[in-house]
Amino acid sequence: MRGSRITPLMRRLPVLCAVIALVAACSTTPPSSSSNDITIGQIDPQRASMALLEAKERRSNGQRVWCVPFARTASGINIRGNAKDWWGAAQGLYANGRQPQPGSVMAFRATGGMPLGHVAVVSEIVSPRHIRIDHANWHRNQVSMNMNVVDVSGAGDWSMVRLESQPGTYGKPYPINGFIYPQQH
Repeated sequence: MRGSRITPLMRRLPVLCAVIALVAACSTTPPSSSSNDITIGQIDPQRASMALLEAKERRSNGQRVWCVPFARTASGINIRGNAKDWWGAAQGLYANGRQPQPGSVMAFRATGGMPLGHVAVVSEIVSPRHIRIDHANWHRNQVSMNMNVVDVSGAGDWSMVRLESQPGTYGKPYPINGFIYPQQH
């Protein structure tokens, strides 16, 4: 192609395709644990691989890795703007609720210490009050995979959570707006 520039991502495309094919071939969806469980979404291995590759590419180019682009790519929920605005922006566009589901985006409220909010993708339901998430920039400029999160709300409604920042160590409580599901209205 005359006059076109080959980007670093284009050079890695064959490897990316092989990784996506391998992840897709090895992935399974666990059966629901009860007939009352509703699986609204699930982790898409191709999206997860692309989100990881984008984060790596950003770091190698000296750019910051943020939670919003990572969550958008990993979940397929196409919302723009700061994380604190995702909950409101999703209204009328995407289904949302108070129960975590694999593939949904957990929308953190803005706080004094986290004024732009935060978003993370639910990767696994461990129990009714324990999940795992994948997200970016909880630890500056890093992607954290399968991070444990517990519901510490008094009502058990996922309005307040604690994250395992280091193995066996949970941080302070953070308020949550809820979960945005990948299905559009």
